[in-house]
Amino acid sequence: MFRVLVTDDVDQEGLALLAAEPLLQVDEVPTLPKDELLARIPDYDAIVGRSATRISAELLKAGTKLKVIGRAGVGVDNVAIDVATALGIAVINAPAGNTVAVAELFFGATIGLLRQLPRAQQVMENGRWDRNSFLGRELKGKTLGIVGLGRIGSEVATRAHAFGMTVVAYDPYIADERFTALRVRRAPSLDALLAETNVLTLHVPLTDETRGMIGKRELARLPNRSVVVNMARGGIVDEAALLAALQGDQLRGAVLDVYEAEPLAADSPLRSAPNLILLPHLGANTVEAQRNVSRDVCLAVRDALLRNDLSKSINVAGGAGEWGDLQPAMLVVRRAAAVARAVLADQGMRAVRRVALRVSPDLAHGTGALLAAAAAGVLEGVIETDRLNLINARSLAETRGLELSVGESHELGARTIEVALAGGMQQLAVTGTAPEGGTPRLTQIGSFHIDVNPRQTLLILTNHDVPGVIGRVGTLLGEQHVNIAEYHQARLAQGGDALAAVSVDGEVSEVTRKALLELPDVLTASVVQFRDE
Repeated sequence: MFRVLVTDDVDQEGLALLAAEPLLQVDEVPTLPKDELLARIPDYDAIVGRSATRISAELLKAGTKLKVIGRAGVGVDNVAIDVATALGIAVINAPAGNTVAVAELFFGATIGLLRQLPRAQQVMENGRWDRNSFLGRELKGKTLGIVGLGRIGSEVATRAHAFGMTVVAYDPYIADERFTALRVRRAPSLDALLAETNVLTLHVPLTDETRGMIGKRELARLPNRSVVVNMARGGIVDEAALLAALQGDQLRGAVLDVYEAEPLAADSPLRSAPNLILLPHLGANTVEAQRNVSRDVCLAVRDALLRNDLSKSINVAGGAGEWGDLQPAMLVVRRAAAVARAVLADQGMRAVRRVALRVSPDLAHGTGALLAAAAAGVLEGVIETDRLNLINARSLAETRGLELSVGESHELGARTIEVALAGGMQQLAVTGTAPEGGTPRLTQIGSFHIDVNPRQTLLILTNHDVPGVIGRVGTLLGEQHVNIAEYHQARLAQGGDALAAVSVDGEVSEVTRKALLELPDVLTASVVQFRDE
């Protein structure tokens, strides 16, 4: 049974999906004070909320059972993501559910600004009729400059064409093909975009790169009497610089739905700025958007808890591509890394320094998740944490000084991965395959070609290639009540060294391992006990 704490008035349609699962206990509470939330959180496996609840480092450390954080919305500014990642807690948001809501709000607010609708409404409420004071402007023929051509930026661009606008965008992370498909001209730089923009709209996350992106210098590059709209994140536009540009009549006007500090202070000078429409963070505030983000995040939280599906987690290491397709490959990689680590440890190498992956082209879309799986395989059984998973494996590995690398190789067969571990002068590569619809297999350990399913426990033996070794090993394991599932013996040349990969049920004790080493012609014996995944 998993317990889920829900705060911040999440839409009921999504919560019903969680409540319908017999293995989930859902507790709905109002937005809680910090101390009360800290007292409650140790009992929960997941927390689902919106922006009102701050998921701080202190809260995450107190939530010793936490596996998943669900944010019913796009932004995760209220979540200490770095700490969540270090603790192996998945952070899930709902990036698509509010796309239409924000795009429609952009046009509603921008038209309202250009047609002076808020002031006109105020005049009418005061009992006056003053048509001549409200000469407006049209969108048709204006140039819309979009910073960030992602989901929302794309929706804005699509609708802008219907208004007869020229659309230009700046986004160095979006391919040319996407610009072409949207009929959007690519600006080579932010400065170039600003120089020709009549209406500037921002649709980027708040990062070190975007913080203060639109300041005094950038506002000065806009054509005189332009409009600035920020419905993305507070802090992207320098509020002091925007206020000065409005007061100096440099801009025709601006719309803000987000602020550097929320809620906006009652005495904020922005409240009295000319030609500025201020909205109380309404971007996703529609019935449809709240229903969509609630459904999206609750489905993802459910799947993360019940199926270990982390495909919607924004902090899964390196991204995960198609999660269902990658799961068998991730299992192979993790277990191949664990085998290599165990064998090298028995050869005297205690510290792995380098982990290198080679993947076949058909798995190249999942290199980040596969590398995380390899890091987890190296670390399991080595570090003392019950939260080792794909969320934090790479971070934990890097803090221990491991060098991680991954590359694509056309030399490997379909759905094949090679995991190579090295430290000092020692190194070992283990190869495996995850055939579509088939059973994951390990196919090579060092120079030895094998074919074994790495299930539960794997024994890796090296021995002299002489008669009787297999029989003696099988007899000893039988006497120790260890059941053999598969036994694969490989050799490089007759009479030389051989390697055996023996898949067994249950555990193999240290007493049994030492007894194997005492058998004639057995050189090494490594036991790899795989963690459930």
